[in-house]
Amino acid sequence: MPKSAVDLRAEQLDTIAAVLPLDRRDELAELLTDQDVETLRHLVNAGMGDNTLRALTSDLAYLQAWSMAATGSPLPWPAPEALLLKFVAHHLWDETRRMTDPDHGMPATVHSALRLAGHLRTAGPHAPDTVRRRLASWSTLTQWRGLVGTFSSPALKSAIRLAVRAVPRTRRRKSAKAVTGDVLAKLLATCETAGLRDLRDRAVLMVGFASGGRRRSEIASLRVEQLAAEEPVSGADGSPLPSLSIHLGRTKTSGDGHDEVVYLTGRPVDALNAWLQAAKIDKGSIFRAIDRWGNVSRRTLDPKSVNDIVKYRAALAGLEAGEFSAHGLRSGYLTEAANRGIPLPEAMEQSRHRSVQQASSYYNDATRRSGRAARML
Repeated sequence: MPKSAVDLRAEQLDTIAAVLPLDRRDELAELLTDQDVETLRHLVNAGMGDNTLRALTSDLAYLQAWSMAATGSPLPWPAPEALLLKFVAHHLWDETRRMTDPDHGMPATVHSALRLAGHLRTAGPHAPDTVRRRLASWSTLTQWRGLVGTFSSPALKSAIRLAVRAVPRTRRRKSAKAVTGDVLAKLLATCETAGLRDLRDRAVLMVGFASGGRRRSEIASLRVEQLAAEEPVSGADGSPLPSLSIHLGRTKTSGDGHDEVVYLTGRPVDALNAWLQAAKIDKGSIFRAIDRWGNVSRRTLDPKSVNDIVKYRAALAGLEAGEFSAHGLRSGYLTEAANRGIPLPEAMEQSRHRSVQQASSYYNDATRRSGRAARML
């Protein structure tokens, strides 16, 4: 019996399984077209970063699902300006106006179709950054197909600007609360046993924080080959403290070919070595999955698992898990540095922030909270 087009696309997706969310393989095979799959395979061969490719795939799947629900057809390539404007109108709208005008925003039929298929989780308008990201993904995929789109048209830019201005939104950080030193201590207190999960999670938390607040993707992708032993550092009492360097290679904010290096000293090094020794890891991925029977997998943790570890440990510590995420390690590192009076340039050397404005916001917030201006009464 000949294979269907969906089955053939699923087999093609298997060839790039290492970088795609293959737990969604069948869903992607249904949503994506043959040309979509070929474009993704081309991007893999061109060396596009794994995380970028996953984001592009996720956005492409949503765009195809939206196009089918809104127009009854797959995405046209290149997309006409009218379709781009329709996408903005369907996703950036005023909830107040919707109460008096049911035709405002995303039509009920489109919303229902996306919601039933699991592509839409919210009943309200999308965040402007989400809309911009999906349009940027749409534009990137158009360019990789060798086509020219209208993503920079004045009409589209104006539509987004006016829609955002019409419905002000409070910009929230990725993690509502920073994982500062006191919070980190509570999370680590839940990892006190010599069990593999406790050893791993302790190392994840300590390395993620002490290395400058690494992004969850950087924590998940760490490999033994990136570590290098350094000369011990003298502690406050003169005793030697273990030290190592982590060669991050190219990161989100560094240029191509640039090797970012950060350092660990003392307790984080001990925690990392304890995990590596207990898990018998001497090469490859550092942080790995552990199955229900306590076996350490060869498979590396995915970035979402790093986020889950932070939330799980927060819950065990009696904190509100929904208020914390892996990004809290990054914001927490800078906030803690500010609280301890560590100069901003020194902290940025470890966090590898490129934007002084972004990094200094944590310092400003810490100073304002404890300053005289916030304690007038």
